[in-house]
Amino acid sequence: MYSIDRIYYGNWGQNIVAKQVHRAYYKQNRLQQLRGFCYAAKALSISKAAQKMFLSQPSVSLQIQALERELGVVLFERYGPKISLTPDGEALLVLATPLVEGMDNLPASFAARREEIGEGRLDVAAGESTILYILPELVHAFSKRYPRIELKLHNVTGQTGLKMLRAGEVDFAVGSMIDTHDDIVFAAIWTYAPMLITPMDCPLADRKRVSMKDIAAEPLILPPRQLTTYRLIEAAMEQRGLNYHVRVEAGGWEVIKKYVQIGLGVSIVPSFCLTGDEPVRSISVKGHFPERTYGVVLRKGRFLSPQAKEFIRNLSPLTHDLAEIA
Repeated sequence: MYSIDRIYYGNWGQNIVAKQVHRAYYKQNRLQQLRGFCYAAKALSISKAAQKMFLSQPSVSLQIQALERELGVVLFERYGPKISLTPDGEALLVLATPLVEGMDNLPASFAARREEIGEGRLDVAAGESTILYILPELVHAFSKRYPRIELKLHNVTGQTGLKMLRAGEVDFAVGSMIDTHDDIVFAAIWTYAPMLITPMDCPLADRKRVSMKDIAAEPLILPPRQLTTYRLIEAAMEQRGLNYHVRVEAGGWEVIKKYVQIGLGVSIVPSFCLTGDEPVRSISVKGHFPERTYGVVLRKGRFLSPQAKEFIRNLSPLTHDLAEIA
C-alpha cells in the first residue's frame, strides 16, 4: 500500500494529491476552523478575521467551508464581501466562543496556575464618570500591586461598552446598568444618592428639603438626552406631570458643576462627583429621583483571564465570586 502523499501522476496527479492533503489539513485543524469562524462572526468580515489571524482571506474561507461541510450546515449568508450569521451560525458562535477564548488565553491561564499573573493585558470599558470618580484609587492599587500588567481603560458610553463586551474587545465593563440583557451579568457594587446642586445665590440654596415642583421651576443643566441620567430625570418629571425647562445639555459632571457655579441653572448629579469643595450648594433629593448603582458588567460565558479575575476580586468583597459565575 502507498500513502496518498507518495503517489505521483505528473502535474495532474500532484494537483489531486495537493488538494486532498489541503482538504485534510483544514478538516483536521478544528481549533483553527473555529477560531476563523468566531473571528469572522464577531467582525462580520472574513477579511478582518484573516488580518487578526495573520492569514490570507482564502485560507480563512477554506477553514469556514470545511467546518460547514463537516457540520452539514450553512454558517453565514454571503452577499459578496458582506456576511451575516444564519441561525445555525448564531448557535455555533455561543458554543465555540468560550472554547476559542479559552485557547487564546491559555498562556495567561497557565501562568496563573504557576502563580505568575503579574504580566499580561487587561481591557476595561467604562464611562468618563466611572473612570474619573470611581476607579482611580482602585486602578492605582491594582497597578501598584501588578506593575507589569498593561491596563487599558476604554472611555466609552454604556451602549458602546456593551458592543465591545459582546465583540470580545474588552474583558469586562464597569458602570451602571438599567436595562436587562439575557447575555449579560451585572453585579452591583456601589450605590450613590442623587443630589441637587444649585448656585450659591439660588433661592433653593439654603433649603434642607426641596420639592419636585421647586426643582422644575428652575432652569436645568443636564447631560445629553441620550444618556441614562437625562432619561431618569425626564421620567421622574413626567411621572408627576411637571413642566420643566432644560437650559443647557452638557457632557461631564465637571462641566455641569461649572455651569451651575456660574448661575446658568441647577442640576441633578450623583453624590460620587461631589467633593464638598465646589462653590455650589448640594441638597439630597433621594426621595425624588432614583439612586444610581454602579458595578461590574460581564458577558455570560466569556472566559476571563487571570488578570481580569484578579482586578474584579479587588473591586469589592461582593465580587470575589463574580468571576466564577459569568
